[in-house]
Amino acid sequence: MPETLKEGRYLRLVVDDGWEWAERVNATGIVVIVAVAPSGSGPGNLLLVEQHRRPVGARVIELPAGLAGDHGDESEAMATAASRELEEETGYRAQTMEPLFEGPVSAGMTTEYLHWFLARGLDRVGPGGGDASEDIVVHEVPLAEVEAFLEARQATGTLVDPKVFAGLYAARRQG
Repeated sequence: MPETLKEGRYLRLVVDDGWEWAERVNATGIVVIVAVAPSGSGPGNLLLVEQHRRPVGARVIELPAGLAGDHGDESEAMATAASRELEEETGYRAQTMEPLFEGPVSAGMTTEYLHWFLARGLDRVGPGGGDASEDIVVHEVPLAEVEAFLEARQATGTLVDPKVFAGLYAARRQG
């Protein structure tokens, strides 16, 4: 039976038979959104977000993502959370959120699962940038230029979340 070692506002550290791991409290899951905005020409622009991440002490480029059930509604559907997070972070609203796949973030360290969605039918409805607690910069990068964009940003010291590469793969496969 797991024993709680420490619990904060957002995380709980537990141990069971010598194995320690973290659990997120006050949320029911994590959503990750692969969104390709229409462009004047070409296959579209991958929507990426950039923000300072205190645990790594740097700005990080990521896919739009967030928590489900963190606004007091534990019954919030993952697709609903994905729609809410996409609009909040990027200013785009999707007509549909298509489930892609799901899986553990780090199976040896946390119980968190990522629920991946493909956003379809995007319309710009606002500026994005996150909520009052966030300072998010939105990047719309042509699919053919994502790798070069990421390399250039890394050269300036910005980190790239590896999930971006999985999202790029998914975006290209979905056409």
